[in-house]
Amino acid sequence: MEQLLTEFPELSRGALRDLRRYIDGNFKDFTREYGELIETMFDPLKWFLLWVQSVLLATPWPIVIIVLCGLAWLASRNWKLVVGTAAAFLLIGWLGMWEDTMVTLAMVSVATLICIGLGIPFGILMARSDRLQAIITPILDVMQTIPSFVYLIPVVMLLGIGKAPALLAVCIYAIPPIVRLTNLGIRLVDREVLEAADSFGASYRQKLFNVQVPLALPNIFAGVNQTIMMALSMVVVAALIGGSGLGTPVLRAVNNQYLALGLFNGMAIVAIAIIFDRVSQAYGKRLQKHREGGHGV
Repeated sequence: MEQLLTEFPELSRGALRDLRRYIDGNFKDFTREYGELIETMFDPLKWFLLWVQSVLLATPWPIVIIVLCGLAWLASRNWKLVVGTAAAFLLIGWLGMWEDTMVTLAMVSVATLICIGLGIPFGILMARSDRLQAIITPILDVMQTIPSFVYLIPVVMLLGIGKAPALLAVCIYAIPPIVRLTNLGIRLVDREVLEAADSFGASYRQKLFNVQVPLALPNIFAGVNQTIMMALSMVVVAALIGGSGLGTPVLRAVNNQYLALGLFNGMAIVAIAIIFDRVSQAYGKRLQKHREGGHGV
């Protein structure tokens, strides 16, 4: 192959140039033909995101903090995490980053819900079929390894700049862990447990929702944890295409060399990531203990 390229450099460059023109031309034609339709399809997601964002921004900050602390307590049963959550969000508000933080929370929350709603069914389907797993696994590999700026190009060309493309970019980057770990959790369910369910005459649906999914919940919540972390890691990149939130001041700080602005907003992202990580991990451990206790009985 190298010898062929060496002997015919003009031919290889010409073929590559023609291929690029073919891809670019066809994608531009596709965008002109179906871009508006595709954008309309994503309008419900954009409206839902804007609604969640408006609710968070309109809710008084004490109520938001109380709700977040309540969720942290229900998930972890750990007062240290509750106190840490309250302290972190009080500090964020005191530093004047409350609105950007609520926008980021809305983006991450909606993206996580979408990833859970799509990822868990795909993971279950992968667990049912080895052939489907062989097809989807390379796609997940590409989604996790391709640089985010690469798939931003077609997303922006199709949907333009705004909330919808930013949300789509976050979902593409964040969905692989929940799919993989759901598939893994379902496959790791003990066959003896499934055989016992079969002996009682359980249908496939009963085995799935009453046996496999409950036993796979620790793995599934580990996937949720990783999905949240990856969604938060995309906050700054999503700001490039209209995602706003804490990523926007970070980008402004980079462009204008505002160290304090970038540091404060970056630390706010880190604080949210640590809180979400600790709370989801604590909930996963609680599920694991319940699972082990159930097996012990």
